[in-house]
Amino acid sequence: MSTAEIIARCEELYEDTTFAASRAWKEAEPGRKVIGFMPVYIPEEIIHAAGMLPLGILGGGDELEVIHGDAFYQSYICRIPRSTIELGLTGRLDFVDGMLFPSICDVIRNLSGMWKLMKPNVYAKYFDVPQNYRDDIGGEYYQQEMQELRHDMEKISGRKITDEAIRNSIKIFNEHRQLVRDVYQMRSDEPWKVPSSEVYLLMRAGMVLPVEEHIPMLKAYMAAAQLEDRPRRDNCRIITTGAFCEQPPLNLIKSLEMSGCYVVDDDYMLVNRWLMEEVPTEGDPIKNLADAFLHHSADSSAKYSDTQEKVGQYLYDSVQKNKAEGVIFAAPSFCDPALLERPLLAAKMAENNVPHISFKYAENSGQMQPIREQAGTFADSIKLWGEEI
Repeated sequence: MSTAEIIARCEELYEDTTFAASRAWKEAEPGRKVIGFMPVYIPEEIIHAAGMLPLGILGGGDELEVIHGDAFYQSYICRIPRSTIELGLTGRLDFVDGMLFPSICDVIRNLSGMWKLMKPNVYAKYFDVPQNYRDDIGGEYYQQEMQELRHDMEKISGRKITDEAIRNSIKIFNEHRQLVRDVYQMRSDEPWKVPSSEVYLLMRAGMVLPVEEHIPMLKAYMAAAQLEDRPRRDNCRIITTGAFCEQPPLNLIKSLEMSGCYVVDDDYMLVNRWLMEEVPTEGDPIKNLADAFLHHSADSSAKYSDTQEKVGQYLYDSVQKNKAEGVIFAAPSFCDPALLERPLLAAKMAENNVPHISFKYAENSGQMQPIREQAGTFADSIKLWGEEI
C-alpha cells in the first residue's frame, strides 16, 4: 500500500464528523462500548482494558458549522468547546457511552458540567491529573483518580478490569507510542519524505481507530515512505507549538509546508506520545502509569511546571534535538494555557538566539494567505540572515 492510499483513508476519517469508523467498531459485536475523551491526556489503557474503545474528540474542526454551540459560550472562548457541544446536540455522539474531560483549563472543566446538563443519562467525568510531582503526594492522588476511573469503566463495560488486563493494554500502547515516536523521528531525519500534513492525518486517524488497527497503519506508512522518492527542497526546519488542544485545520499545516517550512516537531494530538518512555508491564499497573505521568511525560503548556526555570526548556531541547532553525508559536485564539505561557517560551527562545514568530488560529480558520505569507517571510529571513535575526 502506498503512502497516498494510507493518507487518503486517514483524510476520510479526518473529514467524517459522524465517526463512522468508531460506530462500525461498536456495531461489529454486541455489547461493545465507546468512551470519548477530550484533549490532552487520558490513560487510555484503562478504557482499553475494559474492552472499550477510547475515542478522541477533537471538536468539529473545519468540517462542522457551529449553530447551536455558540449559544453556550461567550465569543471570547476558544472554539473547541462550542463545536464539541454542536457534535453532542446534533446527535453525532449519541453512540458514545461516556465522556472524559481532562484537566487542561477552566473551559474544559466547564464543558464537563455542561455535558452532564445536556446528557444527564450519559456518564461524564472531569478527570483530574496531579500538579504536584512527588510520589507521596501527586502520585498517591493520581493513583486514586485512576482507581476511580477503573471502577467507573467496570460499571459501564460490565467487565472486571484485572491488573493483568491493564498490563496487556499497557503493552499494546507501549508499542503504539514507540511507533508514533518512530514516525516523528523519521520526519525529523527526512522531512521531505514524511510531510507534516501526512503525519497530522496519520495521528488524527489514531484518535478514532482501535489501537490494534492504527499500529499496522503506522508500520505500513513508514515502510511505504521509505520506498518512495520525494523531492528534497531548500526548506527551513521549524517547530510548531501551542496546538495541543484545539487542533489546527489541515490547510494551515499545508500552508506552512507551502511557505518553505519543514515542520520537524509539533505538539499536535499530544496524547499519542504523552508518556515518553515505555511503561513497565511488571508490578502494579496503576502505580506504573502514575510513575510514567509524574516522571516520564511530555512537557507542554498544557502541563503544570513546578518551577519557572523549567518553563520552555523542553522546547529548546526539541530545537537542539531536531536541529530546528526556528519556532512558530501557533495557538488557538483565546487558549489560556498556550497564550499565557507564550511570552515565557518566547523569552527562552530569545535567550538562546532561536528565531521565532507567532500567530493565532481557530479550528475552522479558512483564510490561510496571511499565515502563508508570514511563515514564508519567516523562512526567508532565516535563510538570508540566520542567527542575526
